Amino acid sequence: MRIQRLIRFSVLAWICLILAGKFSSAADKIDFKPSPISIQIPAGLTLGPCSAVDFDSQGRMYLFHRGKQPILCFDASGKFLRSWGDKLIGQAHGLRVDSNDNIWVTDIGNHMVFQFNPEGKLLLALGQAGKAGDRQDQFNKPTDIAFGPQGNIFISDGYGNSRVMKFAANGKYLGQWGTPGKKPGEFNLPHSILVDAKGRVLVGDRENDRVQIFDLDGNLLEIWTGFAPYGMEFDSSGTLFVADGRANQVLQLDANGKLVKSWGKEGKGLGEYQLPHMLAVDAAGNLFVTEIGGKRMQKLQRKR
Repeated sequence: MRIQRLIRFSVLAWICLILAGKFSSAADKIDFKPSPISIQIPAGLTLGPCSAVDFDSQGRMYLFHRGKQPILCFDASGKFLRSWGDKLIGQAHGLRVDSNDNIWVTDIGNHMVFQFNPEGKLLLALGQAGKAGDRQDQFNKPTDIAFGPQGNIFISDGYGNSRVMKFAANGKYLGQWGTPGKKPGEFNLPHSILVDAKGRVLVGDRENDRVQIFDLDGNLLEIWTGFAPYGMEFDSSGTLFVADGRANQVLQLDANGKLVKSWGKEGKGLGEYQLPHMLAVDAAGNLFVTEIGGKRMQKLQRKR
């Protein structure tokens, strides 16, 4: 019996080692190469600092920049389709597309959060235009949006308030957490936000050089340190990528927040960055990175 138990234990140990090696090698095999990007910029338009980008279920790209026609929509081939946001957007910051293909943006110039349909029709406006504040119906330079279970919305707010706010899909206020500071659960510029498949809220606490992870009610679960999370995004497998604007790099993190790989350095060339800000992943797994300093967007094509 003892020998049989030892054999079973040895077999299980080998299986665990094989599986661990399999998953580790799968993560290690993720790689990208900088690739020229082709999008049809409207005639007469010059891109300003590019703040955020995302894709909808039809492959349409939405690029958010600080200039005229701040929200630009392109089809999957890069053909320009439409733009909107003039006379509404004060200063572009975050942009996310929800599961219904609606586009949400944060406006740090007017302290607002907007929801649009794919044609650019305004569906919802949160905040008080031009009025910064810390009440339930106000923001102070909100930075990013994330979508949780049951359609709830989480907003990182932001440059002025150092808090996360939670809303129902219809804009009803549900709660908030966070205060300024460096202690666990406090924020020094919550700049990006995501909800993962486990229902955890990841907050990019930029000036504290960390990601803080909470449950859906704001209870702190975990803290990852060692980088400046300007932007964050998951790919379809749940792999987390981070735009580190201070290091001018794109990072891949493992499930424990440890660095797996990095791409890029400071510069103006292909695959080099000047303040990478936010990033998105398309259906093919390619990464798209917006640059504030470089006033452009770059593509990292996934190697197969």
